[in-house]
Amino acid sequence: MATALRPSIEDVWNWLSHVPDPEIPVISVTDLGIIRDVAWDREALVVTVTPTYSGCPATAVINQDIERALKEKGIENVRLERRLSPAWTTDWISAEGREKLGNYGIAAPIDGTTAEGRLMERIAGLAGGAPLTVQCPRCNSGRTEKISQFGSTPCKASYRCRDCLEPFDYFKCI
Repeated sequence: MATALRPSIEDVWNWLSHVPDPEIPVISVTDLGIIRDVAWDREALVVTVTPTYSGCPATAVINQDIERALKEKGIENVRLERRLSPAWTTDWISAEGREKLGNYGIAAPIDGTTAEGRLMERIAGLAGGAPLTVQCPRCNSGRTEKISQFGSTPCKASYRCRDCLEPFDYFKCI
């Protein structure tokens, strides 16, 4: 009896790039950077996922969506593994994902602020650095203000543009 050919890892990554985040449907789980690894282990396809944070309410839905997408492609034996270390960071969002967020009306995390460990100092304007400027995704103005630390989901903050007066979400740096 002949065994079926396994899809390539490249094909699997491509399929996963079409699985949307349930809270922000314009960005995929690969653009979000939460898919850490894809590998075959004997007859099972193992997909390693790092949630955006350990209490993220979308994690279960994301896992179901990943399994469903892969089963629709004919992969019956899928094993999802959760990896918490290293912890996910907004620096893992792809450039394409950042662009998609902006086009959707969500200000993307500011590059490098988490990796440098200087985010809180920049937000507060401490340590001689300029305060963090969140650019409006609608009119590109830097004249914005934080309305609330908590936005439409726990991973976003609410901002308002002082020029176009539109409210928007900012994807918090983690």
